[in-house]
Amino acid sequence: MRKRKKEDENNNLVLGISIGLAIGAGIGIAIGAATNNLAVWLSIGIGCGMTLGAGIGAAMDNKNKE
Repeated sequence: MRKRKKEDENNNLVLGISIGLAIGAGIGIAIGAATNNLAVWLSIGIGCGMTLGAGIGAAMDNKNKE
């Protein structure tokens, strides 16, 4: 088993943010295309997705530390 490096400590946070970005962008594009207001919904989707992803990543980090 490999030892945990200091760089690995932020992997869960980065993973959560990147997944949130992808999901938020997808949802934003879908809603924006349906409402014919893509710029507004894309930015809202990305912002919400990154925020929720950061929260999920931080929760995963806390779970691993326990």
